[in-house]
Amino acid sequence: MPRSTVFDRDFLRTMALAIFVVTALFIWQGSTGFNLWDEGFLWYGAQRVMLGEVPVRDFMSYDPGRYYWSAALMNLWGSNSIMTLRGVVAIFQGMGLFVGLLLIARATKKQSFLYLLLSAVTLAAWMLPRHKLFDISLSIFLIGVLTFLVQNPSISRYFVTGLCVGLVATFGRNHGVYAVAGSLAVMYWLSIKRTERPELFKCFSSWALGVATGYAPILIMALLVPGFAIGFWDTIRFMFEMKATNIPLPIPWPWRVNFNSIPHGDAVRGVLIGLFFIAAVVFGVLAIAWVVWQKVHAKQVSPALVAAASLALPYAHYAYSRADVGHLALEIFPLLVGCLVLLAAQPAKIKWSLALILCTASLWVTHVSHPGWQCLISKQCVDVEISGNILQVDAGTANDIGLLRTLSQQYAPDGQAFITTPFWPGAYALLERKSPMWEIYALLPVSQSFERAEIDRIRKAKPAFALVYDLPLDGRDELRFKNTHPLTQQYILDNFEPLQNLSNPAYQIFKAKVGD
Repeated sequence: MPRSTVFDRDFLRTMALAIFVVTALFIWQGSTGFNLWDEGFLWYGAQRVMLGEVPVRDFMSYDPGRYYWSAALMNLWGSNSIMTLRGVVAIFQGMGLFVGLLLIARATKKQSFLYLLLSAVTLAAWMLPRHKLFDISLSIFLIGVLTFLVQNPSISRYFVTGLCVGLVATFGRNHGVYAVAGSLAVMYWLSIKRTERPELFKCFSSWALGVATGYAPILIMALLVPGFAIGFWDTIRFMFEMKATNIPLPIPWPWRVNFNSIPHGDAVRGVLIGLFFIAAVVFGVLAIAWVVWQKVHAKQVSPALVAAASLALPYAHYAYSRADVGHLALEIFPLLVGCLVLLAAQPAKIKWSLALILCTASLWVTHVSHPGWQCLISKQCVDVEISGNILQVDAGTANDIGLLRTLSQQYAPDGQAFITTPFWPGAYALLERKSPMWEIYALLPVSQSFERAEIDRIRKAKPAFALVYDLPLDGRDELRFKNTHPLTQQYILDNFEPLQNLSNPAYQIFKAKVGD
């Protein structure tokens, strides 16, 4: 599998293919769609870091790595626009796709370009949603680095593997946890029938030192950035208090699909989604059993398959924590890369038929979630100017953007603060304003002490208007803002006047009372 030179034919043609695919996707749908929710969450954070704020400490955020990556390149390009952010994310996507394709290309001595192209389509189909491409690429990077370790488990490679695990954790602590689990699984696999290799304790120590080194940026921030350590610990404590990593959804088992109540195409898609959820776990179990059996019997096995097998079950946790297509897409790459690596070495009949089935099923499940397809099929997207760029968005999003701009012009024309809660952090990025609250995405119940601190922030910011999106998330009434944040809701009712709203009955719109 390894090559004598780094920049060999596989390397160069795979890089070219990855660049071509990501560029084609960006040209097709880079300026299509806009999400005030999750994409806005990332965009706002990148903007604030460009202005010197600190993730976690100054605003609710993912782990800091992705913000500093984004802010560094956005500063380099001199723009904080949404299209610049998407370009920055696309670069990360291209790196992830390249690593995945390189693993597949090197699974056999000579791989056909057509098979690589088919693999590229399969992987790219699952690269959604756009604001989560960091997470998708991180999972592929981990497959790559564990493959690197399996190929030649030297002390130096243990350190490099740990270093990459630590760096990945700076982008997402959940990825760090999955990476640790995968690393331990690989270490166990390497220890089976151990021959002339470094001692296990030395290997683990080198890996652990690498992890600490890679995670050093967060450790240094905790030591040197005032308030960061407290904020970081609070986010961990809140996760344990919540006793979950996400708001759960029912698992879409394929046998629950009702072919009589929905179109057959949607029903087939529902069955395929359920099968992919099952496949993620089944692959993890069978792949681990297979690579261990091969090792016990001293038979060759692809290093990339070992790496994918070690990460499949840890990443399956991510999909099952909130069982929808978006979260399935974030965990499925160990399954995809593992299957494509395994098929690459099979006889042509098996290889092509199963790879085509995998690609077709992937496209059937994911195409409806790509913004380019959504605008193409609906034919109802409209042009809207956002941060100096013309984007095509659906009519509902265009109306929401128009509403926010109208409210800003009428009640906050001179850059005053405003409130949009609980779901629209993108409103602050859209209008380039600072959120008066730390919790820019207020989904879950919080303590009264937390709410009082948020109310103090609101009072100091003196927002000119407030928009409360009164939506029962996932159909659960207990997740309405008035139930998860009753003190904040009451503060808004006491200090703001309701405005007539004809756009959407779920939008509760208020202006600040005169003199407040």
